[in-house]
Amino acid sequence: MTLAPEHSASDTDFEELVARPFESQLREYDYEVTEVDGTLPPELTGTLFRIGPGKFEVGTTVLRTIFDADGMVSRFILDGSSVRFTNRYVRTQQFRDGLQDSAMRRRGITTNVPGKLLANLRLPANTANTNIVPLGGEMLALWEGGPPHRIDPNTLETLGTNDFGGKLGYVGAFSAHPKWDPVTGEMFNFGLDVFPTPRLRCYRVSADGRMSQINSVTLWDMGWNHDFALTEKYLVFVLDPIRPNIGQLIRGKSFDESLEYQLTNGSTKFILVPRDGSKPLVFEHDPQLHIHVTNAFQDGPDAVVEFVRYESLDFLRRTLDAAMGPKDHPNPHHHLVVREFPDSHLVRFRISPTGRITEEVVSQSAKIEFPQYDWRQSTRNHQITYTAGTLEREGHYNGIFKFDHRTGTMTHCDFGKASVCEPIFVPRNKDAAQDDGWLLAVNHDLVENRSQLVILDARDVEQGPLAVAHLTHHLPIGFHGTFTPRVADPFAPLPHPALLS
Repeated sequence: MTLAPEHSASDTDFEELVARPFESQLREYDYEVTEVDGTLPPELTGTLFRIGPGKFEVGTTVLRTIFDADGMVSRFILDGSSVRFTNRYVRTQQFRDGLQDSAMRRRGITTNVPGKLLANLRLPANTANTNIVPLGGEMLALWEGGPPHRIDPNTLETLGTNDFGGKLGYVGAFSAHPKWDPVTGEMFNFGLDVFPTPRLRCYRVSADGRMSQINSVTLWDMGWNHDFALTEKYLVFVLDPIRPNIGQLIRGKSFDESLEYQLTNGSTKFILVPRDGSKPLVFEHDPQLHIHVTNAFQDGPDAVVEFVRYESLDFLRRTLDAAMGPKDHPNPHHHLVVREFPDSHLVRFRISPTGRITEEVVSQSAKIEFPQYDWRQSTRNHQITYTAGTLEREGHYNGIFKFDHRTGTMTHCDFGKASVCEPIFVPRNKDAAQDDGWLLAVNHDLVENRSQLVILDARDVEQGPLAVAHLTHHLPIGFHGTFTPRVADPFAPLPHPALLS
């Protein structure tokens, strides 16, 4: 393992660098990338779709956190010899409102409408900024509090929303982390209804987009939940004791202000929802703290689920406290820089249908997030987990980490003064072994203030990139994405050639 160097720039320089991922990108681009270091693998063909917050203002209102920012799709087309980049904003209602020279009209998750009590009693605006996945020949831009936005994969035009024929329930929630059965090709997902009745709605979606509800789980002490996992038998949920106070929401508090952390007197719920629609199983355990789940699988009657567990809640509370009272700084979102990354581990929990729960730590202590794996191993015991991470105390995730569960080893590739997104694994071919393929990640070089597509050999991340495709500009901090083997049409007419129209 190669240790990342401590940042040697002055404190002022460092403060400026770490704020750069929170700068809005106000242009939409479409061009062939001409500056490429190394050699693009000729067998690597397809399209990488990424999405994340792109614009941190709505009209004249500066947003409190990145979670309320307009979703921006970034697309990298790889044909084996070149890379073409395109970015487009999802044309949500909030995006269209934000083109006006006025204050925001719809509340966000963390940003309230200035001086409008009644407006802050409504559901938050759907920003379509969290994940982008394929379904039925289209792409879906996902945001967990509302219905997906349909995106044309060739033009990146927004085609409207998809409520699956009105089957999403009162809130319309559809999680940003669907899972797929590699045998049937079905998509599974959930929607979290915080009110009027707190429940998990569990869905099955056919490859052509037809939805059916598997079950719903009503829990009056329901916690906030962002992700889940899938086995051949169950949808597996890990609900930590982080719960919104409905009374505070009704009184106009933002969602993050209403969250209560009950780690001393609360418990984590492991919920197994059978795919056949039979009765869900709910078990309580010692409180955990996580955001993202890697994968799950059946081991006999037991379900085994892997996720990144944080060892401290302090970083999250400090980040939210800073968001509530940011200090003066040229970049209004500078307060979102993590000031001390928490240690975290990959853990696997075994849940028996009888309620017996055991835990295994399957990685060294590190500062990691955004776990990924070979998605052909969904519902199966995967051998490798890839994550973004850092060896620094503060700043951003600036490296790609690989955890080999066969050997218990951790290796990584460090990008220095950078902000790197989750690594996406692409197999060399459909029959390739686990780990035989590439890792694709979007990295923001903070010194040059330009982003780049980084391609690593998944078998040896420590050797560094095989190829780096340098963009001419920066991309703001991103969330999630998908690689599709289909090469998108690079010459499809683009619907929005002007700047943010």
